[in-house]
Amino acid sequence: MDLIDIGANLTHDSFRQDLDDVLARATAHGVGKMIVTGASREGSTHALDLARTYPGRLYATAGVHPHHAIDYDEETHELLRRLAKEPEVRAVGETGLDYNRNYSPRDVQREVFERQLKIAVEVGKPLFLHQRDAHHDFLAILKRYRDRVPAAVVHCFTDTGEALRDYLDLDCHIGITGWICDERRGAHLRELVKTIPANRLMLETDAPYLLPRTIRPMPKDRRNEPMYLAHIRDEVARDRGETREALAEASVRTTEAFFHLTT
Repeated sequence: MDLIDIGANLTHDSFRQDLDDVLARATAHGVGKMIVTGASREGSTHALDLARTYPGRLYATAGVHPHHAIDYDEETHELLRRLAKEPEVRAVGETGLDYNRNYSPRDVQREVFERQLKIAVEVGKPLFLHQRDAHHDFLAILKRYRDRVPAAVVHCFTDTGEALRDYLDLDCHIGITGWICDERRGAHLRELVKTIPANRLMLETDAPYLLPRTIRPMPKDRRNEPMYLAHIRDEVARDRGETREALAEASVRTTEAFFHLTT
């Protein structure tokens, strides 16, 4: 069964010269469909363009990452409202809060996060969420909207067991990346991933970021690609005590339902 990568930043400059080769390698390693992350005004437009260029293979999200919240204006808001209504766009985001880097002021991040939540409510599409070092504020804002959107995934989950329980209590899905392979920062995820219900667990690479540190041999350019999703699947299956086939089937079914990929 072909895997689905729910978070691939294929609009990144590092993919501009060899995207067809990247997609071919993904196919060769059993990765079929991919959700292209929209994380800025320009990136969301580009993500939609890619989804239209590779119909049935690539899909898109539309949103503004908290790093870029400072650039969010009325023009951006109206653009996202339009993009979110397009059939190839399957979720609103990447949106949320990031207090680790604080590239945008925290009050601006919170305002922009809420504005994008309102877009998701308006168009009736799922949320593709980002949270780092901002759990308390993030959860408080999300709670006000969660029952007004059809679904939500906390993408690239790296947080604590308490945070995981909070998200599961809100009926959120959880995206697991190659962070779980990082013995320095992600070891705790190997235990936490066992507690995620199968119908809430999805897999992603976050390519070109977060190359799994357990890959051998390491690619010389250290660029992550969707083809490495199979490696993440194998690591997560081992941690959960499941076969890779069982994990693949469950994650694909969950992902298809979340993003409505079978319709």
